Amino acid sequence: MSNVLNPQANTFEETVQWLRAGKAAVFPTDTVYGLGVSVMHAHGLSALYDLKQRDAGKPIAWLVGGVFDLNRYGLDVPDYAHDLAQRFWPGALTLIVRASDAVPRAFVSSSGSVGLRMPASDITIALIDAVGSPLATTSANLSGCADTGQFDNLDATLLQQAGCALRDDAPKSGLASTVVDCTGEKPVVLRAGGVDMNSGSSDSSIGS
Repeated sequence: MSNVLNPQANTFEETVQWLRAGKAAVFPTDTVYGLGVSVMHAHGLSALYDLKQRDAGKPIAWLVGGVFDLNRYGLDVPDYAHDLAQRFWPGALTLIVRASDAVPRAFVSSSGSVGLRMPASDITIALIDAVGSPLATTSANLSGCADTGQFDNLDATLLQQAGCALRDDAPKSGLASTVVDCTGEKPVVLRAGGVDMNSGSSDSSIGS
């Protein structure tokens, strides 16, 4: 595998094989660079917590391939969550839903939920499809440090420790997704981000 500090980084196929081996990789999304693992190949989220130097237990959302994944990985998903997905996916909107039995227990939050988002990035969707699994993904930065949509601004130590990084110079919003809790009777915005739900459209001025 090529040196992640090389400007060209790793190939798409190398990244797919790395993720299918259950390891954490750095890869592009539509918002910022992400650090993720394949849900169906990794044993859990510990590698992400270790690499980010982040407290274990903090939920990490998934990047999924389509709206259909709401019903696959969500349990008793409310109609309004389906409406939000139809309006804003693919895009910078993370929906927190009750986790179904299809979610490996190591990836279920302490509250029994999981966050799902379909990214508006062809390369990320292709990666999900090639790996054959959703990708549990957090921003590719050390805890407490700024995230970035620029490969050259990624932390060199994080890249080296991850061991695999896929570069993509397509424009990114540079902003995290809007996070909405859909486990209750009404949606609750937990974090403002790349989608302004009041306007009914994605807004790059307002994430993974």
